[in-house]
Parts: sequence; C-alpha cells; structure tokens
Amino acid sequence: MNRLEKMNILDTTGNILTLYESGHFNTEKWKAYMDTFIPGAKELCLADMQDCLRAGFTWEKDYLPVLNAVIKSEDKLEMAISSFYEVTSHLEDNIITRFGKSVEADIYLYLGLCNGAGWVTTIGGKTTVLLGIEKILELNWCGVDDMNGLIIHELGHVYHSQYGNGTKKAEILPDRFLWQLFREGVAMVFEQEVLGDPEYFHQDKNGWKKWCDSHIDLIKESFSGDLKTMTHENQRYFGDWVNFEGHIDTGYYLGTEFVRFLLKSDSFENIIMYDIDKVKSCIGAFR
Repeated sequence: MNRLEKMNILDTTGNILTLYESGHFNTEKWKAYMDTFIPGAKELCLADMQDCLRAGFTWEKDYLPVLNAVIKSEDKLEMAISSFYEVTSHLEDNIITRFGKSVEADIYLYLGLCNGAGWVTTIGGKTTVLLGIEKILELNWCGVDDMNGLIIHELGHVYHSQYGNGTKKAEILPDRFLWQLFREGVAMVFEQEVLGDPEYFHQDKNGWKKWCDSHIDLIKESFSGDLKTMTHENQRYFGDWVNFEGHIDTGYYLGTEFVRFLLKSDSFENIIMYDIDKVKSCIGAFR
C-alpha cells in the first residue's frame, strides 16, 4: 500500500520561528503560514478561538502567552518534535501489520491550535489530526508516551469510526458514559496493539497502572454505582482534570480491561461493530 493513499504525516514546525517578530507572535504571518501548510484549518481554528473568547477567555491572558512561550522553550520544542518523529515513524506500516489495513487521516504538527494539544476534525473532506505544538509544550507532553496518547490513541478512534460504529452516539445520559468507556477502551487497545504491548498505557506514571491493577474491583463497582447519576459535571473517570481516589483517567483503564475481556470471546473487528445495546448486554458479565 502506498502510504500517501491513506495517511499523510507533516511536520510544519520548521518554519514557526519566522512567525515571530522580536520575540512576539505575529497573527498575520500565522495566517499566511496556515494557508500554505494546512489550507482550510485557519478558519476552523479562528472560529474555535472566537467561541472560547465569547465564553470568557482572553487573547492577552489565555492565548498570547502560550504562543510566545514556544520560542523560549527550545529544549522542550526539540524533544516534542523528536517524539513526533519517533511515534509517526513507520506508524502506518505498524497499523497495517497488526490490523491488515490503515486509517485515512492527515496528521499535522503545527503552531496555533491553542485550545488543546490535539484535535481530530475534518478538513477538505479528509479526517485530520491537528497537533498544536504550543499547547504540547505548555502541558509538557513532549515525551514519547504523551505523543503516543495524542496520536495513536486518536487514530484508534478514527479506526473505530472508519471501520466500525465509532461515530454512533448513545442518546440517554447514563448510556453515554458506558459508551464512552467502551470507545476509550477500543482506542486504548488499538494503541496497545499498534505498539505491540498489551500492558502499555500512556497514562502510566508514578505507579498509575499498578494502583489500577490492584483496585480494579473498586473501579468497576464505583463506575457501575455512579453510572445512573453520572453527569459531565460530576463524572470522575475521564480526563486529567478529574480523579478517582486521587488517580486520573481510571475510565480509560477500565475501558481497556472491558475490551480485553470482550476479546476473550470475539475479534477486535467484530467488537468495533458493537452498538450501545450490545455493550449493555456484555457489561454485566464483566462486572
């Protein structure tokens, strides 16, 4: 398979220092840079920024300092770019080797996402993964593990959508979190399989996985007990801004264990075709 037919990987950071004048970010130069490297993305990023500004963020406080910090963090910038190349090197070949097919996606490392380190969207009719170098540096997600989580994990969601039922949604609120548990489990298992390590978690820092392994029954019982009353405001399983018993992302761990449980009796290709009703019929045996 020709790599260009499925996955395009582009690092545009070689030119980003030209977007600054006397150490300060220049918006007009950035717009020209975006039009050159990622036509169509500029409008998406600016619209997203405007939404955030209307929600109370400010250009001077929330955006400009993050953008200006890039040229002051050369070591971190070099590490992040190196990690990007390490993660994406032979990435499509590794996906094909494991799954027999690739995903259709463009992956861009660039300057200017601001509202997050990564964004999966559609540009020019093609699934696109945008990686904002300025936010990667701010969050200190410069190492290989964090880059795996940014890129391969998101491609797991893309794979689920392109070859399974990943684009489907659960309509009832409690079901949405069960569906999220399943979807994140699929993406995590995809990540593990591409890397060739079923024990791998990019979140595994400071004994995270060891704690999860020894408290899996607690995580299961608590998630099940919380499910009926879980909301976006009180959920404590998904994201590094919430925690369960002092640990982040335990929903990603639990979702992975759930999909691994399903793999004992079904194939990955069949599992990604499950809908919410099928997931609900399987979760009881896992608990």
